[in-house]
Amino acid sequence: MWVYHYYRTRETDGHRVENTVVVGALSSLPREKDAWAEVEHRGLDRYHELGLTGRVMFGDLARHYIKYELGELAEADDQKSHTTIERYLQILNNRLIPRWGNRPALEVEPLEIMQWLKASKRMENLENPTVDKIRRVMNLVFKHGQTYGLIPRTGEANPMMFVRVKTQSEYEAKIITPEQCFKILMAMPQPERTLTMIIAATGLRISECLGLQWADVDYDNQQVFVRRSWTGGKVGKSKTAASKAPVPMVPLLAGFIRQWQEQTPYGQPPDWVFASTRLKGKRPRVANMLVEDYLRPAAVKAGVLKKGEKVRFGFHNLRHSLASFLVRKGTDVKTVQKMLRHSDVSTTLGIYAHSMSEDRLAAQDEMLAAMMTPSNAVN
Repeated sequence: MWVYHYYRTRETDGHRVENTVVVGALSSLPREKDAWAEVEHRGLDRYHELGLTGRVMFGDLARHYIKYELGELAEADDQKSHTTIERYLQILNNRLIPRWGNRPALEVEPLEIMQWLKASKRMENLENPTVDKIRRVMNLVFKHGQTYGLIPRTGEANPMMFVRVKTQSEYEAKIITPEQCFKILMAMPQPERTLTMIIAATGLRISECLGLQWADVDYDNQQVFVRRSWTGGKVGKSKTAASKAPVPMVPLLAGFIRQWQEQTPYGQPPDWVFASTRLKGKRPRVANMLVEDYLRPAAVKAGVLKKGEKVRFGFHNLRHSLASFLVRKGTDVKTVQKMLRHSDVSTTLGIYAHSMSEDRLAAQDEMLAAMMTPSNAVN
């Protein structure tokens, strides 16, 4: 009889105890490799492959997570985008495994995790969303270990349940007015002008805009379909399910887009709308180069930015500016949500709160200005 031995954490007291499973009889599994094949078929090899002969280390959980959630064994219907995989791997390999890899998973305390995150934020000047991303990836590792039975499925076995960090970004996006946007457009050549106009008018993300093919532009029904994204030199999925919704295209915008299609040598349905001429249309343009070579210089020329000014400014500022413009015009929050294709209305409401705060300041300023006019001054 083939018997498989492994160690597992006992949920009652957290001690490591030996477990055995009967794999099969020698008559049906005559060779050792047949027995190992049966172990793998039944999913028992997750203990063997990690070498869990003692306490489970956090590094064991992290490497198992990488293999089964980010690697070749990940479920096809749960496959993450390549950008998400790259970000997670960077956090795991550069932060979590070096710091916690040799620690027994069940001995990691919530308080020391919080202290480490706060110290990392302070020493590296990290933004709140970045710190929260680290926390969430670490939580995914612990939950993965519980799912596979590598650690107990009790609340105490996952310290991340008790770790809290600030999630709200302290970054204030630079908002530009429609007049400033027009000046930026006039300072740009083609096709960068058309690309920037699309983002400013529709709220498309730069990765979605670069992922457009001419077959996605529906002139008859006045809409643009968002079927893919282009980032990191790879074709990816839309950011969320809500992001896949088509965006409207008014006749004025359609006219500029059609004009560019007539000018570009890559204007057939399967071609990229903003194809790289250097690569003979085989791939789209590169986002960061478009920002540094065209958008920022145009913003400086338009007087939106000062030359050499160290401030975050990119295509996402145009998307945020569109949202703020719609809010100031009194557009319904659900309409803004659909326009920007936010999956969560709280994201849209955050923009509303920010803009309304600015409006209250402006109203207060107008009131004081009216009070201090010479006609109202008290002698």
